Amino acid sequence: MELKHQLLTKKSGMKPGKWSFVKKELQRNKYVYIMLIPVVLFYLIFSYGPMYGLLMAFQKSYSPIKGIMAGQWIGFDNFKMFIESYYFWRIIKNTLILSFYSIIFGFPAPIILALLLNEVRNKWFKSTIQTVSYMPHFISVVVVVGMLKTFSALDGGLFNVVRSFFDLQPVMFLAEKDMFRPLYILSNIWQGAGWASIIFLAALSGIDPQLYEAAKIDGAGRWKQLLNITLPGIMPTVVVMLILRLGAVMNSDFQKILLMQTAPTYETSDVISTFVYRSGVLEGNYTYSTAIGLINGVINFSLLLLANSISKKVNSTSLW
Repeated sequence: MELKHQLLTKKSGMKPGKWSFVKKELQRNKYVYIMLIPVVLFYLIFSYGPMYGLLMAFQKSYSPIKGIMAGQWIGFDNFKMFIESYYFWRIIKNTLILSFYSIIFGFPAPIILALLLNEVRNKWFKSTIQTVSYMPHFISVVVVVGMLKTFSALDGGLFNVVRSFFDLQPVMFLAEKDMFRPLYILSNIWQGAGWASIIFLAALSGIDPQLYEAAKIDGAGRWKQLLNITLPGIMPTVVVMLILRLGAVMNSDFQKILLMQTAPTYETSDVISTFVYRSGVLEGNYTYSTAIGLINGVINFSLLLLANSISKKVNSTSLW
């Protein structure tokens, strides 16, 4: 047994002390690691396994019968075709603008909601507001878009009824290219702000109450307590969530955009995910759409690394 242990230690490159620590750790928390197995398998099968299909981005065509390796290799031609295409700048601009507006208007919304709820002292009123603000999260995206279509209807739609009070002509909101972005951003805030505020409320609950007591003794009002205790207390959580959000700048809510999209709004609503859907699923150009998706993934990963690096240097808060 001793010889076997030495051989295993020599092959693994671990020192005897480290090997015994790993062995003891596995024995001590074996049930935790057993529970971890399904999670690891999930990511291996559904996240890392499909990466094999990225090879299609460097091929001329793909045949489900012949397989990926049977395709003709053309290098970076698909990437060049996309960059030189007429739609390249339009979909990049639309994707960035939607993400930029989502960060500017959508990201602070749950933080502000959490700060406001944190100031409420009536427990019944606070729990009621929390429940009401959480409910839209559980509504299907299809239902939300259906509600938008109903509210924006020309005949009897809520939006046009409100416009009639000001003697304004009815408008087909979902067919107006200038209205797509406001409707998309505002409906996202309505649906997700309450649910996203949970993590910030949890961060607020972790702030030491004695800090507020000391601030009151020093004569600090609610506003100064907010600026000097509350915001610094939740700032690490805010930074981490912002880094994760910046890592998905090139990603949009594909399902919602596709459901809201109409032909007149393509100029402002056509993003990378919808373009990939049309190219890959509707037109069957799998290799071209794979190349576009790969570009999208590389940009997101690069932005995540950049945001994490900047945050680490500025305030020592980062994902790793």
